[in-house]
Amino acid sequence: MWMETKTEVEEASRTHASFSQRVFSSLLLCTGDMGHLDKYMEDKSFVLQLAVWGLRGVTRVILANNPLSGALIMAALFWASPWQGLLGTLGVLVSTLTAVITGQDSPEVTKGVHGFNGMLVSLLMGVFSSTGDWYWWLLLPVCLGSATCVFLFSGLSSLFDRWDLPVAVFPFNIVTLLYLLCTGPNNPYFPHHPAVPPGVLESNSTALIAVQVIRGIPLGVGQIFACGALGPSLLILGSVLLYSPLLAGHALLGSAIGTLAGLSVAVRHGALYSGLSGFNGALGCMAVGGLFFSFSWRTHLFAIACAFLSAYGDIALSNMMGTIGLPACSLSATLAITLMLLLNGSLAAYRIPIGQVMAPECNLRSRNQWEAGNTAERESTDV
Repeated sequence: MWMETKTEVEEASRTHASFSQRVFSSLLLCTGDMGHLDKYMEDKSFVLQLAVWGLRGVTRVILANNPLSGALIMAALFWASPWQGLLGTLGVLVSTLTAVITGQDSPEVTKGVHGFNGMLVSLLMGVFSSTGDWYWWLLLPVCLGSATCVFLFSGLSSLFDRWDLPVAVFPFNIVTLLYLLCTGPNNPYFPHHPAVPPGVLESNSTALIAVQVIRGIPLGVGQIFACGALGPSLLILGSVLLYSPLLAGHALLGSAIGTLAGLSVAVRHGALYSGLSGFNGALGCMAVGGLFFSFSWRTHLFAIACAFLSAYGDIALSNMMGTIGLPACSLSATLAITLMLLLNGSLAAYRIPIGQVMAPECNLRSRNQWEAGNTAERESTDV
């Protein structure tokens, strides 16, 4: 009797372990770049392929490459504002279709490389528009701006490839600033709100509310998508966590550093509470802390330095450009990341070629395997 009970317990334990292993394996398939999905989609209809390419493009905004993460981000945007969700969807689809029609490199299209700039342009046009939601004429500049990003990206690629640098969001910043300069706050068709410099003095300013400042840290991650609501911002952070826990940790760290930088120079309270002080720091910290460089304690320190540089640079550029009502967008983080990629010395040894960039955990695993192979080769040579 006792032996039978023991056997049943062992079988139940093995069944439970096997079930847990299957669940864990299934979860692993949903993380990282999900490269296996590309092979599965090869013989599927163009509409389904376009949807996957578009979702990958959505996650490229936040330096990820996972269609499930893209679906979570789109859900967050529609949760925060259905109008913004619609504009974002239109932007990523128009830019991706433009890339297909103009015959851009197929691997770049399938990886969503041509979608994220168009999405950002459409989101910023919606945020700065002073006509309110559901102003259908806005779809015209959204489509034109998103398509223009593809041509700018393609043109800049031939220049940046010489130094193995990513074009990143330079097209988004260029198109957005040109659009705002062309229209202006009093345009009869496409008026927009002027940007407020973070260093502007506030009348009747009150003491800082610590809870609101802390709340602004996760909002800094959401502001990468021009999202200022806490719930959707947490969902966006969850989408990054699904792709890479290491990247999500650096996103929060970078946003916190950006908030700290804003506090150190006394930016207006609204910039701290809304997360606007944090999103450039988040982007800078994520790019260096495991994405374009394999993770180590050295690159982690450089990621912190890049976050501070991105945050202070954003404050300086926003104060300068805000005098004429223009936002600095993500110019500061883009320039800081480019500078870090051009550095020589100890950081360059950890740099990953742009064509080989994967999820941070995969980058770290590949580097460890490469170092182990070199060690084994040296030992065999010594013998």
